[in-house]
Amino acid sequence: MSHPDELLRIEGIRKTFPGVVALDSVDFALRRGEVHVLLGENGAGKSTLIKMLSGAYRPDEGRILVDGAETRIQGAQDAERLGIATIYQEFNLVPDLTVAENIFLGRQPRRFGLLDRKRMNADAAELLARVGVDVDPRTRVRDLGIARLQMVEIAKALSLDARVLIMDEPTAVLTTEEVEKLFRIVRRLRDDGVGIVFITHHLEEIAALGDRVTVLRDGRSVDQVPANTPEDHLVRLMVGRSIEQQYPRERAAAGAPLLRVSGLTRAGVFHDIDFEVRAGEVVGLAGLVGAGRTEVVRAVFGADPYDLGSVEVQGHPLRRQDVNAAMDAGLGLVPEDRKGQGLVLDATVQENLGLVTLGRSTRAGFVDRAGQRRAADRISGQLKVRMAGLHQQVRTLSGGNQQKVVIGKWLLADTKVLILDEPTRGIDVGAKVEIYQLINELTASGHAVLMISSDLPEVLGMSDRVLVMSQGRIAGELSAQEATQDAVMALAVSATAATDTATTNSATTNSAAKDVEVSRGH
Repeated sequence: MSHPDELLRIEGIRKTFPGVVALDSVDFALRRGEVHVLLGENGAGKSTLIKMLSGAYRPDEGRILVDGAETRIQGAQDAERLGIATIYQEFNLVPDLTVAENIFLGRQPRRFGLLDRKRMNADAAELLARVGVDVDPRTRVRDLGIARLQMVEIAKALSLDARVLIMDEPTAVLTTEEVEKLFRIVRRLRDDGVGIVFITHHLEEIAALGDRVTVLRDGRSVDQVPANTPEDHLVRLMVGRSIEQQYPRERAAAGAPLLRVSGLTRAGVFHDIDFEVRAGEVVGLAGLVGAGRTEVVRAVFGADPYDLGSVEVQGHPLRRQDVNAAMDAGLGLVPEDRKGQGLVLDATVQENLGLVTLGRSTRAGFVDRAGQRRAADRISGQLKVRMAGLHQQVRTLSGGNQQKVVIGKWLLADTKVLILDEPTRGIDVGAKVEIYQLINELTASGHAVLMISSDLPEVLGMSDRVLVMSQGRIAGELSAQEATQDAVMALAVSATAATDTATTNSATTNSAAKDVEVSRGH
């Protein structure tokens, strides 16, 4: 029975791709003024479902009803006409255009046949004010941070008079404060009668924001439950089993240093970075967004330059800004942006898994393809990559399985120190535990892991030691026993607090120098 406030209903939807059943008899319904969470493992069918609602895919079977009437969504224009807007994990914005131009792209207001830029900027400013973001509509999108890009996407959706707003992992790259701001906006939209489909892997967000939850597993809708359903029950629905330990770290005695970083400095970015990573241990690198963590590990790996300092792997110094030398020495980097920097999206699973070992598999200009295939088959089986086969294009895999491929190519290279930058961002709880078990296997075999994560419980749960960065410096080191959320956060804000105090004291002593001190702070 349909609900009187029902905006959207999906009945018996089935969608197949060559060798894969992505959705099978899926049912889903969205009401006016509710946040309906769509929950499931990577590969469960969530992305296929929302692409069907946005017009990117057409169903093989089943039907879609909007306001009780059956409809066909053949493309983005149909979705727009029906009031359905989608905000994907990878933002659909043009960097070189202004905020206003992005919001009204393809729908710019005109006067006497010419672009009415004044009206466009005014309308954009009104939409931005509605979502509570202080951005000049004339600002180029490339100059905005992640959180503001998210708000521009929401403003763009509102400009379409969206009645159905689909948000795919909107909090994946936001700080806690930014998440709270986003939640306030979502609640305001819900109160205005917008129906919101919310996809997240952060279970704690469900009760805080959601009204109902539909759980997908293996392409099927397995249950619909209230948003206050206990997390352990949600996990069982998602993965078909209980997960007893969220962070199953198996600690062992640390061995000899494998990676030593000394005095690493890059002017204006990071300063005097000293640390080492020993065989058999996981070292966590924590800090606030913008603290310099990613910049440091990219410099260590040779991807970015640095001015002073040295990097040693197993006692041997590395040449600066030489990725090949870093890989030959036994360093591997799983980057924060797996799609942009970690994968060749149009290549197959097998080709991506063989990227790092391609050189050593080549003799007299010929690649040992049979050997590469055997290795790819072995590692994909070990990592439980869900795919139609090694021939499948990697862009068609779910986020969690793409991440396994990125990690897998380094495992095939027998990497001694694996640097993981946000290794579980956008990955479901089941796949996270599989990656944690993989980390255990690496360290048990005498390898080491340097891990960056903005998920503080993950850092605390999986690290043997935690290095905390603040404003481009290492503010302190904590053992696993010392590392608590309060202790990490105290160090993470320590340099900021010291800077603020120094600026305040200086301003009090000599108010005439206030502007100078502030400019130095920036």
